Amino acid sequence: KMTQQMRDLQLAQARKPPGPSSPNAAKRLYRNLSGKFRVNYTSFDEGSLVGRGEKEKLRKSYLFQSNAALFEAVELQDLDRVQEMLKHYSPEELDLNTPNSEGLLPLDVAIMTNNAPIARALLQAGAKESPHFVSLESRSLHLSTLVREAEQRVNELMAQVVNEAPNADCSEKEKQLKAWEWRFRLYKRMKAGFEHARVPDAPSSVHLSVASSTSLQVTFWEPLSVNSAVVTKYKVEWSCSPTFSPLLGEAVIDKLKDLHFTIQGLVSGTAYHVRVSAYNMKGWGPPQASTPPFAIPSNWREYDGRAPRRRGQAEALDHLLGQVKTVHQHCICHEPCKNQPQSRKHSVSKSLKHLFHPGSKFLKTLKRGLYLTAIFYKDDNILVTHEDQIPVVEIDDTYSCLLMQDFLWLTKVSCMWDEILWLRQCVTVSQSSCSCILQTRFKMLLAISQMQGLLGIQDLGQVFFEPIKDKQGNILIVTLKEVKTNQTFESVRWVPICKLQSGRKSVSSPEEPTALDMLLISLQDKLAYHQRSSHALSPGLYLGYLKLCSAVDQIRVLVPEQLPNILCHVKIRSNPNISREEWEWLQKMASVEEPVPTEPETDRSQNPLFQELQVAIKELMTLVNIPLQEAKDFRLYSQEVLDFGDQVSFLLLLPPSDDVCTAPGQNNPYTPHSGFLTLPLQIFELGEER
Repeated sequence: KMTQQMRDLQLAQARKPPGPSSPNAAKRLYRNLSGKFRVNYTSFDEGSLVGRGEKEKLRKSYLFQSNAALFEAVELQDLDRVQEMLKHYSPEELDLNTPNSEGLLPLDVAIMTNNAPIARALLQAGAKESPHFVSLESRSLHLSTLVREAEQRVNELMAQVVNEAPNADCSEKEKQLKAWEWRFRLYKRMKAGFEHARVPDAPSSVHLSVASSTSLQVTFWEPLSVNSAVVTKYKVEWSCSPTFSPLLGEAVIDKLKDLHFTIQGLVSGTAYHVRVSAYNMKGWGPPQASTPPFAIPSNWREYDGRAPRRRGQAEALDHLLGQVKTVHQHCICHEPCKNQPQSRKHSVSKSLKHLFHPGSKFLKTLKRGLYLTAIFYKDDNILVTHEDQIPVVEIDDTYSCLLMQDFLWLTKVSCMWDEILWLRQCVTVSQSSCSCILQTRFKMLLAISQMQGLLGIQDLGQVFFEPIKDKQGNILIVTLKEVKTNQTFESVRWVPICKLQSGRKSVSSPEEPTALDMLLISLQDKLAYHQRSSHALSPGLYLGYLKLCSAVDQIRVLVPEQLPNILCHVKIRSNPNISREEWEWLQKMASVEEPVPTEPETDRSQNPLFQELQVAIKELMTLVNIPLQEAKDFRLYSQEVLDFGDQVSFLLLLPPSDDVCTAPGQNNPYTPHSGFLTLPLQIFELGEER
């Protein structure tokens, strides 16, 4: 019989109920629970329960039943039910790694019945093997005990059923007999699965790459063989010797959702050999050496010892801004009082009148001038005034032409919404020069303060990359901000966007719509642009395409519509780091003015970066509609790798020097496919920073 020690252990834990009395009972149990698996506990009405204690008791009851049902679903090899329970319950709620009364875990049953799909689903959820099986002998002995005990129980019940006269007790014993016969067959199948299993083969592939100057990344794939038992963990080993003696370190990976591992804390410039082996219930299989056989932790900056471009810049700018504020506060508090008392008093008085004048409200119509509108949205709703109008305030009613430099200045102000009062004071002090530019910008700051005061919101969001202009002489500057939480405001309210668009009565003709009508018509496009401009790239190394076009007052950059805060790009690989050896190769290629690699070359076929660049360049040229033949005249920017944090980096692909920036009137022979737009360079730089 099962050892008394194991029985005592299971009784002490008292965590798992014994299996149902029959296979039919097992099926009924987890099928009847199928409706309960979909229970959303947050949907319980507190008022429908006596109290929190009863609610928690009911929840525990569901968990207790689902825990038992998980074992039954695994034993009956019901993959759909297993996946459903893993989806609706956490591993802790299922007690996924607590043995049942037979000393088994769900993963033990799955791997010993050789049910690979269920075993993989359990592994993805964090399932472990039973800690009681410390050796092959202990597992074999335990299985033999379970089989022997089940067989003995079947024989006892069979004798009782044969010898006893038909009655109620006999009927109950027949049910028990069927249940134990089913369990006897299950244990025999598990025992046979264990005995016929063998150790796993080596991982099918192990790829080694340089992650940084002190780390290597190992990516591996499961063994190709399907004849051995399911692999439940992997071991990564590393050494400075190709014989792996001595061994410098090892790591066991039992979370198999992603088969990769980063070896940290290595010495820069030292070669490391890496190998990976797989484990199943029969033990560790043979190791698989990595490709390449070794790697040297390094970073491209080590090539010439340069420091990161932005190191200390943020701190220096903060310090500089603090100094500027200190100087201006001194000027505002003292110099105006001494030198320009009348001008200062008049300026403050004028600004106060502007804020409290009855006309300092949201506008309903536009009358040939420069205006500011703020778009706040949440899901499919937008903030409007109580008159169902988008919030609009006037900047200047005599300003008939918005200079691009003033607009770009305002986009920079959008990074300092909390500093508007201070900026107004600074511009007020400088108005003695009577500069038209300063007058316009001061009015912009007044309009911003007015919008902030009327809405009760400081942060007005991101400025849309181009103002809206109509034929009536109106110019509308648009800011966009997504509201993440449920907020209520005094002077505005939420309405569905579709209701606003369908309910507005236009006062203009379709041939000459006003700026407000144009805003409503294009509102969805502007919201989509705003959402896309905040998306981030997944970690990796990218190849970007730099293409500019110039106008009289600005330079614009080509970007994809789906990610307008990033250059046109394709992903080269998931590892963002460029090693010193890779950078040396790129420098060598640039020094001899070799064309970018578009065709395979035999002598370079062993260079992984060369192969990755070939694929990326072909994909990028197709994306921007440039014949691959023309790419031979392109060049890789070899001065630096553009690092955006620690997880994203870019190599730049440049057209010939004469074609990097298309001048006004110059013919551009290569027109990208749809899905691209051009942004003012300053707008692109701000979006990139965000």
